[in-house]
Amino acid sequence: MAEMVPHGGIQASRLSRTLNTGDAIFIGLGSMIGAGIFTALAPAAAAAGAGLVLGLAIAATVAYFNASSSAQLARLYPASGGTYVYAGERLNEFWAWVAGWGFVVGKFASCSAVALTFGYYLIPEYARYLAAGAVIAFTVLNFFGIQKTAGATKIIVSVVLLSLAVIVLLLLVGEPALSNLRPVLGPNGVYGILQSAGIWFFAFAGYSRIATLGEEVKDPKTSIPWAIILGLSVTLVVYAAVAISALLLVGPDLLSRSDAPLVTALAGAGFGQWQWIVRIGSTFATLGVLLSLMAGISRMLFAMAADHDMPSYLARVHPIHRVPHLSEATVGVILVVVVMLVDLRAAVGFSSFTVLLYYAVTNLSAYTLTEQERLYGRSLAVPGLLGCLVLAFTLPATAVGIGSAVMLAGILVYLIRRRRSP
Repeated sequence: MAEMVPHGGIQASRLSRTLNTGDAIFIGLGSMIGAGIFTALAPAAAAAGAGLVLGLAIAATVAYFNASSSAQLARLYPASGGTYVYAGERLNEFWAWVAGWGFVVGKFASCSAVALTFGYYLIPEYARYLAAGAVIAFTVLNFFGIQKTAGATKIIVSVVLLSLAVIVLLLLVGEPALSNLRPVLGPNGVYGILQSAGIWFFAFAGYSRIATLGEEVKDPKTSIPWAIILGLSVTLVVYAAVAISALLLVGPDLLSRSDAPLVTALAGAGFGQWQWIVRIGSTFATLGVLLSLMAGISRMLFAMAADHDMPSYLARVHPIHRVPHLSEATVGVILVVVVMLVDLRAAVGFSSFTVLLYYAVTNLSAYTLTEQERLYGRSLAVPGLLGCLVLAFTLPATAVGIGSAVMLAGILVYLIRRRRSP
């Protein structure tokens, strides 16, 4: 693995350290407050009914455990690659590969799905072309440096927060019915609540983007832990406000049958003419997630290539902009091909499965920290690990089956590569 400095100072960064704590928070928010609230609400309602609120709380709790583990590890190992780096330092090369593979395949799926969601919300008949155009535009933007990416993300997040605030205010003006929050156990009981938690986790998983950008933060030992925890807290408050408001107005049944649940909620409150606010919010939200996802994937490929787990050209850094430009270009090319050929809008479950396994490795790595290295108690890593595994394997059977097959394929690739290594 790349050389780290676990106990003293900050290692010499291969990339440009230009992000402050505020920049890191906005990048995390851009990854979390986005497509999740527009896409996860309906399937979560279908799985758990009014119990989706409990599912949201469970997902946030597991995400908090994961975030505490990520924050501690990112403080010690502030390098691009996130859990891929942590597992290599704390566990072994096998677990590092499992984490890196899970992150890359899962995030490619969710990135493609988000790009297509953007296109379908804007102009459905040109969805693929719009998705490809967005990918190309963000590839170019990322090429000019992470500071440009952070600046664009701040604008996007501000628009999304404003639109969601207006939506909540409009819903509260309606006639909420407390009976819509009952029964707490929906049609699938406890299993449905756990399944909704796994679906909601897709919306919280974006804080990993902060850790994968560890070599581009000025003061990673302080900034990364704060950015992860604050970003997660703001996201939970926003999502809870929107989800509960929508439930109070129209109930879980109507939300579960809607392709655009927030539009449905506004119509139920008598504000159908304001649905353009949802369209604007969803458009900017998907763009924000797409931008941060692409940055995260390219940094993971960069870290894996630097350790010879991916083609070496992916580890090259642009001499002027100090970004992994060939890694970013590769991500852009692959995504353009995928969004033009394959419909991955139903990839949320697959992405959640692989990313939950990624965080299981994060918690396993954090469990090995000594008392001197810790910010929090070791006890947080255990429920984090168990929570990830429970949520992963209570997702829909199709997601678990495909996700397991892809992860096993990755392990097979690792074993073949290791056998061929001198």
